[in-house]
Amino acid sequence: MKGTTLMELRILAPTGALGAGFDADALARGLAARPDVIACDAGSTDSGPAALGSGTPKLSAQAVTRDLRLLMRARDELGVPLIIGSCGTSGRDAGVDWVASLARTIAAEEDLHAKLGLIYSDQPVQRLQDLYDAGRIQPLANAPEIDRELFQRGHTVAMMGVEPLQEALRDGCDIVLAGRASDTALFAALPHMRGADPGLTWHMAKTIECGAACAIPPSANGLLATLRDDHFDVTTLATGTRLTPRSVAAHTLYENADPYHIAEPSGVLDTSGASYEAVDERTVRVRGARYIPADGYTNKLEGAELVGYQTVIIGGVRDRVVIDALPKLLPVAERYFHDKIVDVFNGRVDPADIDIDYRLYGAGAVLTGSEPDPLTPRELGVLITVTAPDQETAHAIATFVAHASSHLPIAEYDGLVSTLAYPYSPPEMDRGALYRFTLNHVATGVTPTELFRTVTEEL
Repeated sequence: MKGTTLMELRILAPTGALGAGFDADALARGLAARPDVIACDAGSTDSGPAALGSGTPKLSAQAVTRDLRLLMRARDELGVPLIIGSCGTSGRDAGVDWVASLARTIAAEEDLHAKLGLIYSDQPVQRLQDLYDAGRIQPLANAPEIDRELFQRGHTVAMMGVEPLQEALRDGCDIVLAGRASDTALFAALPHMRGADPGLTWHMAKTIECGAACAIPPSANGLLATLRDDHFDVTTLATGTRLTPRSVAAHTLYENADPYHIAEPSGVLDTSGASYEAVDERTVRVRGARYIPADGYTNKLEGAELVGYQTVIIGGVRDRVVIDALPKLLPVAERYFHDKIVDVFNGRVDPADIDIDYRLYGAGAVLTGSEPDPLTPRELGVLITVTAPDQETAHAIATFVAHASSHLPIAEYDGLVSTLAYPYSPPEMDRGALYRFTLNHVATGVTPTELFRTVTEEL
């Protein structure tokens, strides 16, 4: 019959990140709608390269276990798939194994039974070098220069699209714990299998990928998407929150330079023809996006490597004379520390391997470059960071940096002056390892699943 809706799929995004927390009542509202799939992200590069470089998750085991327990109970109650991507923050194999270990414990404690699928995304060095030699690793915008030796120094993951997730679902997996994955793929995988419109599917997935981040006010709580033939509805679940066409549309700009063209491994989501309509205070209806398949499939590569160790010193100053003098004094201090390193370490440490950085908070430390308006702060927070090849050296240098920085010579004052005040004693705090991103590239000419491997087990 003309105008009859033939499809209706409900996708529950209970939280923006596994371990970020969500309101149990909001989850209950989502479950009452009987979703066809529950999915959520567990990672990101938003917090920098440390999780990928070290393999250490950003969020605690306690926080992740709390959320995972509620979601595994919900999955068991409804009998629908649960998909979690980018496990352990970075999506490294170690992160997948870590979340899997938590799932096993929860299953034993709660007497839950399910088929578990684990999808791994770590990339072996030899595979990466073969791709590089074949010219099949291509840079994205502002990507760093790379060579084939780079892959031996750091750790690299590939970002999966929907296809590895769909393989696990077709294999009967009730719970899928994936390595690094496109956030949107987690929510698009099942609708694509069910034949939903690809433009609407990818746009829906983009809208709910971060949970209630597009709600007013934004939170870690969840959203429910209802996908139909010619539109999807997105509904906020937490009490006291609402959605507007503007807040929903704005999320297409999140993590994207272009809100109208959003790249995925298999193509580009085009939202230029999308429309947004308020159904009620909590629900927005979206139409009109289309999906443009790519000529070739690509998987994004993300890499990180260890570059040193840091010790930090936090101080402050409220003396106007000192504040005005610091911009001229700090270059003098840095030359002094260069000579001091040569003297103290007797040639065993090359000053060129040491970085001593001062950030003056209140005088433009956050904004790179010049402030648009002149700043005349009454007080400054001073962050001093010493970076060295090893932690012992970083700490040793930080001790004399902290001492000298607290008594910088001020021409306007006679005698010894206290220039910086330290809130902690001792002021030197070892921050640990420092990592940097090494890749912003894609692997080209690949099939959708060849960079990933999947194992299954019964919980």
